[in-house]
Amino acid sequence: MKNKKYIPLVIIVLIFAVWFIPRINNRIKSDKIIESNRTEKITQSSKLSFVKLNGESRKVPDFIFLNQDNRYISNEDFTGKVYVAEFFFTSCPNICIEMNQNMKILDEEFGNREDFGIASFTIDPITDTPKVLKEYSERLNVKSLNWHFLTGKIDDVYELSNSGFNIFAGVNPAVAGGFEHQGYFALIDKNGYIRSRRDSNGNPIVYYLGITSGDGKQGIDMIKEDIIKLLENG
Repeated sequence: MKNKKYIPLVIIVLIFAVWFIPRINNRIKSDKIIESNRTEKITQSSKLSFVKLNGESRKVPDFIFLNQDNRYISNEDFTGKVYVAEFFFTSCPNICIEMNQNMKILDEEFGNREDFGIASFTIDPITDTPKVLKEYSERLNVKSLNWHFLTGKIDDVYELSNSGFNIFAGVNPAVAGGFEHQGYFALIDKNGYIRSRRDSNGNPIVYYLGITSGDGKQGIDMIKEDIIKLLENG
């Protein structure tokens, strides 16, 4: 008789197990999916951020340099085009090699479009004359007419890199090659503004790694996705 007192309690426990526990599990799974979608929405937003300085969207400043065909190219030649910019030098023994292998991937995918371009600014303009840049582009087997290797006055180059783009470049005899620079790609929209996706905290990443990061992340994969967004949506 004593055991019969526990029968209602056992029934209640069984009802809870059958009815409520699956719904709790589903709720937990749903919350995870919602949280995952929120993160995805931030990092893969179709609307790329404007990179800002002092509250204003940063626009690439005016420039004019000679390309590998000894032709003057200015920022106005990129108006109406989505383009990627980098700073490199032809005798670079390390990161420039990977950067331009990755840049070639972009050129092969988008280089036949009239609304896409690439600007590769040398940080060693004394050595990297148009002739040297032409030979370099031929070694890379660049076929696109939209990839410009650019050289000019050394002060203009460093002003553009360090102040215009805020991508560090400088002379350093203590390092291999005699120059140091950051291995970044900048993504610029058709109106000349620097754009980027956001990180998981909702902040602009600003620049894309032109090389593989230490954790194996591929900046080239991200910038490919975002080039398509700008080409399609602006």
